[in-house]
Amino acid sequence: MSATTVSAAHAVPYSARRKGRAARRRRWLIRVATLLLSVVILVWTIMPIYNMVMVALEAEGDVFGEHIWPPKPSPRSFWIVVSQGYWYLEYFWHQFGNSVFIAVMTTLLVLSIGSLTSFSVARMRLKNGWLITNAALLTYVIPASFLAIPFYLIMNHYGLHDNPWSVIAALVTFATPYAIFIFQEYGRSIPLELDESARIDGASPVQVYFRIYLPLMAPALVAVGTYALLLAWNEYLYQFLLLSNKRSMTVPVALAQFTNSDQAPWNYMMATAIIYALPPVATYYAFRRRMSSGLTMGGVKG
Repeated sequence: MSATTVSAAHAVPYSARRKGRAARRRRWLIRVATLLLSVVILVWTIMPIYNMVMVALEAEGDVFGEHIWPPKPSPRSFWIVVSQGYWYLEYFWHQFGNSVFIAVMTTLLVLSIGSLTSFSVARMRLKNGWLITNAALLTYVIPASFLAIPFYLIMNHYGLHDNPWSVIAALVTFATPYAIFIFQEYGRSIPLELDESARIDGASPVQVYFRIYLPLMAPALVAVGTYALLLAWNEYLYQFLLLSNKRSMTVPVALAQFTNSDQAPWNYMMATAIIYALPPVATYYAFRRRMSSGLTMGGVKG
């Protein structure tokens, strides 16, 4: 064997090893960069929550002190909120109940209207049903903030100002088109033969809806229901415009009134915000798996 052949035989493995080392180096750099980016995003996300907790545990008047953690942390602010021991918090539990009522009723109405519409259009093969779904989606062409004043005038005209049902009506209007879209996409994964078999056995459309359609749509119902619940729970603009009485307003609107004071009680405000944030966090973590399956399964099988 000649010297040229031997050198070529050694050159190939060396080149492959060199490429392998370069690939491993690139993978290592990508992992390090991903880890650093993840740490930055995590810190950026947790920092506001950390500041909320820190302010809530501080004594009144020492909110803006230059320290990483309160020198004498105390849960007194949380007790003041729970016991309604501050004059801005005198109706806290009543306002909390208003928030729960608006969120629950919005969720129930969105699920009912969305599921009935998608069932009628897709399963009952309603004539020109596509016009209904497309017309509903057209509501997203105009931003919700642009419709605030028209909604305010309409609710005043019909005597619904300062009434929780006015907020429920507005939120249902904005959440229902999304619900119809998700239900239709998910419903495509449910065979129409099930409906036809039930009708052959003598089932009415109402029985098909309650006994076949709704049970099989459970993941989508959970996903859309959680979305509607969080939307209503975190809503501020329409609640601020349509609810002005202390006994009818919700917690987000009441929180905004804290800043009207000459010396805003930031520790009470942050404690209220933390307590108010607990229900949606618990709801999200309770249904997060069903939410992901409900939002993605229709797109995979459709």
